[in-house]
Amino acid sequence: MAEIRTLHDAVAELVHDGDTVAMEGFTHLIPFAAAHEIIRQGITDLTLVRMTPDVIYDQLIGAGLVKKLVFSWGGNPGVGSLHRFRDAVENGWPRPLEIDEHSHAGMANRYVAGASGLPFAVLRGYRGSDIPERTDTVSTVTCPFTGEELAAVRAVNPDVTVIHAQQADHDGNVQLWGLTGVQKEAALAARRVLVTVEEIVDELTPRPTGVVLPGWAVTAVAPAPDGAHPSYAAGYSVRDNAFYQAWDPISRDRDAFRKWIEEHVHDRSQAR
Repeated sequence: MAEIRTLHDAVAELVHDGDTVAMEGFTHLIPFAAAHEIIRQGITDLTLVRMTPDVIYDQLIGAGLVKKLVFSWGGNPGVGSLHRFRDAVENGWPRPLEIDEHSHAGMANRYVAGASGLPFAVLRGYRGSDIPERTDTVSTVTCPFTGEELAAVRAVNPDVTVIHAQQADHDGNVQLWGLTGVQKEAALAARRVLVTVEEIVDELTPRPTGVVLPGWAVTAVAPAPDGAHPSYAAGYSVRDNAFYQAWDPISRDRDAFRKWIEEHVHDRSQAR
């Protein structure tokens, strides 16, 4: 059964220097509150995994906590580039960043393999791409039934997966609904799982298309109302589009970025 923890204690217990950390959520339910707690605690030398790294990883990279990024697309959705990400890759600021790039299908299948306890997944993809030449996590296999050559991607098993959800009950059973991505697969692939939630409820009410993670699959649950901001949680909040637009000039300038992190993350009285 998952334990109910404060966000500070859950991050301190579950996320360690040098860990491989997946923080998933597709446009919706992105665990920003947990990422900010990682920044406050200065947990460093992280390998971050995410299908679509956006502002959440721009902030962690800019804070100097990330040594490697495993991903399939990166950008500020609807706005443009991730400038802290670009600065790290192009200029090594605030530290050099190693990248391991994949397709969306490849990343999704890596999570599925990890969740299934398999060493790799098989898919049709990467043909004509130079990605296999730049990573040791993509190879080929020959189908034993048809002789067809297929792409193979190594399973990913994060040390810890962090997701945000709408609700959990007192036993740590978690329910999320609305626009979901690979949260379930990323959680089941991980050694430890932290879920931040909008609220703890006495009983989970079944929802159409809802995803339920049973308490035995979750290590800790931490209440974090509005913990997905500036992304959103269906039924609880709306996407803060103005924030994503405002982030572009902030992230372009190193000093402006550092000032924002100090005021809105390290200063708990201002943090959302």
